[in-house]
Amino acid sequence: MQRIGVVTAGGDAPGMNAAIRSIVRMAIFHGLEVMGIERGYMGLIEGQTRPLSPRSVSGIINLGGTILKTARCEEMKSSRGIQKAVDILKTHRIEGLIVIGGDGSFRGASELHRASELPVIGVPATIDNDVAGTDTTIGFDTAVNAALFAIDRIRDTATSHERIFVVEVMGSKRGFLALEAGLAGGAEFILVPEIEYNLQDICKKLKQGREKGKTSEIIVMAEGAGNSSFIVDQIRKETEYEVRLTVLGYIQRGGPPTARSRILANQFGAYAVELLLKGAEKRMVGIKGQKIISVDLDYSWKQRRELDTRLYRLAEILSA
Repeated sequence: MQRIGVVTAGGDAPGMNAAIRSIVRMAIFHGLEVMGIERGYMGLIEGQTRPLSPRSVSGIINLGGTILKTARCEEMKSSRGIQKAVDILKTHRIEGLIVIGGDGSFRGASELHRASELPVIGVPATIDNDVAGTDTTIGFDTAVNAALFAIDRIRDTATSHERIFVVEVMGSKRGFLALEAGLAGGAEFILVPEIEYNLQDICKKLKQGREKGKTSEIIVMAEGAGNSSFIVDQIRKETEYEVRLTVLGYIQRGGPPTARSRILANQFGAYAVELLLKGAEKRMVGIKGQKIISVDLDYSWKQRRELDTRLYRLAEILSA
């Protein structure tokens, strides 16, 4: 193997640049050339590539986003799009591909492997933390801390004005981010798509809390757990308390990655290169406990990663 490619696909996540840097420098240490593919799978289909050197990845370890850019690509969901991507890889003499992204990106990566028979390695990077086969993903810790930063400040205002605040975090389908940010922030309630909740029960508990002396509450919810504006209106009507909504949005994706996200990116990127050199064909890098491991790439997107309900129950107990 002489030349490999690296692409960041799907949504950006803090730490992607650190992973790119790790991949490039580890590959060049082992005598490989590295081609960066710009703008995700769309850029791959359009042949947007450029060589990467140790100097081209200098000073990026602390940057959020991705220097290679990323874009959604509907064409990669078709056999025609897959074949275009395969042709580009072969035209540029790329003998192995590392895909940095989430489960949707890995599904495309698996299709690329099947169509081209080229080795493909996945590096999980998503703030949703919903990739099966790994305890955590690049960028998740950063997103949790970004949400927690906001929650801590909102609690100051909630306490001062004796209000209820609903804080909506990202997570259209999964609640990993809401759960960990809510637990760390001492939220009174955490709403996630995976677990049913009853608004009337929540309102009843809010009233009981006030009777016990509570004067403010924080409700952290994933965006996929319901309509946050409707929830605020219903709580306000049912309790007659002051209720405010804060939607954190994309601030959770940007910004410098935390030390945890950077270290994970360094480890994942380096191991991805090692897997290619060892002859791996279709794997995803991950972490279990403190050990860097790899799993079949198909497992990462075919299996559903389950929410830790023990953490959810712990948050309920500690919120009393």
